[in-house]
Amino acid sequence: MTQYRPPLLNLPPVVKNLLIINVIMLLASMFLRSKFGVDLDQYLALYYPKSAFFQPYQLITHMFMHGGFSHLFFNMFALFMFGRVLESVWGPKRFLIYYLATGLGAAALHTFVGWIDYSSMKSAADAFSNTPTPDLMLSFIRDHVGAVKPWVLDFVNSWSDNPGNSFQTQKAIMMVNQMVIEHINIPTIGASGAVFGILLAFGMLFPNTELMLLFPPIPIKAKYFVVGYGVLELFMGVQNQTGDNVAHFAHLGGMLFGFILIKYWQRNSKRFY
Repeated sequence: MTQYRPPLLNLPPVVKNLLIINVIMLLASMFLRSKFGVDLDQYLALYYPKSAFFQPYQLITHMFMHGGFSHLFFNMFALFMFGRVLESVWGPKRFLIYYLATGLGAAALHTFVGWIDYSSMKSAADAFSNTPTPDLMLSFIRDHVGAVKPWVLDFVNSWSDNPGNSFQTQKAIMMVNQMVIEHINIPTIGASGAVFGILLAFGMLFPNTELMLLFPPIPIKAKYFVVGYGVLELFMGVQNQTGDNVAHFAHLGGMLFGFILIKYWQRNSKRFY
């Protein structure tokens, strides 16, 4: 396949407008938070459906919210580098459809995995509420929350000295249930799901194009880069390490739905694109 390389700064319309919108949204978010104490993430980030903050429109709006300049830069850099190539090949309409579809697919898989995680956590919390003990509380936190905070450990130790204390028992149940609520109130923001869909599409359309990695600084063909990145995201998602706040399954969702959409287009077209 002939490789198409558009001029570096001649941005096609969809990519250009996506870049502008994402930058404006970050600046607006920072301005409103600093000047008026308004947190746009509370309204526009994506929350789990069980959360009191969830709204259906967040499935779209979360794609235009970012956590800071570095988060924005890496997503927009990938959009700039690879998205402009895809839009030049596909045209604005198909590229926009692909971008939104992969972003929605990323949100769908992330939400589904979150629902599985929430169901497990809620079942464990209910089991704890039926038979609350200090050891079960520690096990619940380590299995579903992560590291035990010092003040929580102090409470558990105090409770262990007097496990029959009904006040501490009820407080422990309230604390565990609050941890469940806090878990489903964790927002998800960023265009990463759609960006990973773009990486997948570039690897499928231009599989033998060589990309230069930063670490280590070696060339690698796009198809191997995409496969390697996908495997890494799957590994990190399954590991689910404490303190890892990256939505790995959202990235995989963007790639998965991108693959399905491209294969659908390929089946219904004489050309690959």
